[in-house]
Amino acid sequence: MLSRIRRILRPFLGIAFFILLWHLATLGNKRTDVAGPYLTLLGLRDLLLQGVLLKNIVASVFRVAWGFALAALVGIPLGLALGRFAVLNQLFNPPVQILRPISPIAWLPIATLLFGRVRWFDPSDLAAIFLIFLASFFSITTSTASAVANIETKYVRSAQNLGVTGLRFATKVLLPAAMPQILTGLRITLGIAWVVVVAAEMLGVSSGLGFQVNDARNNLRYDIVLAAMVVIGLIGLLLDAAMRSIEKAELTRRGILRAN
Repeated sequence: MLSRIRRILRPFLGIAFFILLWHLATLGNKRTDVAGPYLTLLGLRDLLLQGVLLKNIVASVFRVAWGFALAALVGIPLGLALGRFAVLNQLFNPPVQILRPISPIAWLPIATLLFGRVRWFDPSDLAAIFLIFLASFFSITTSTASAVANIETKYVRSAQNLGVTGLRFATKVLLPAAMPQILTGLRITLGIAWVVVVAAEMLGVSSGLGFQVNDARNNLRYDIVLAAMVVIGLIGLLLDAAMRSIEKAELTRRGILRAN
């Protein structure tokens, strides 16, 4: 029981230590300087009273959800195919590896040009979703292909001996066998997507947490800059915790981890 309490308290002690260092490093600073914890808390209060914080959180989460979901819908099937068929891997892996290192933010001018004339949807939203899609797609595709390539041969051969082929083979053998690694890839990719949406919003949109950071910086409200950064970090923590729970549930279901 005591060890469990210690395990629960340790993260809070780490956070408290960080806040203390932050306080000591910013003693005497004003709102126009790097704000300390107290001024940052006041800035967070201002955002809540103005009613803009929830709006910006919803805008950022909306963009990440769409970009990440679309990337998963395309990237997982493509990754399964690349991992399974050597010919497809030889054809498509080189362009994937060439495009993957390009920063999604570098695509912003292309995204603006592509979606700038759209009338039925906010062009800035489409551009941000497109950047998140790119940031997520290559990572998901690569991690899925690697997961399929690492599946033990005995599972593949057993399915083949039973006559399991085609789509049924992909959904009943490849996907379940690769799922733990795929979930790990999705968890890492979701963190990347959250970073990208904030960067994209600082450059090309008029809403979202990234926009809030940029707007506060232009107005020399560094207390609000840091307040928005704290919110970004907390949401990133929640997203990672959600993906960790899904990953743990999958591993527990397979008997790789024991349920507590």
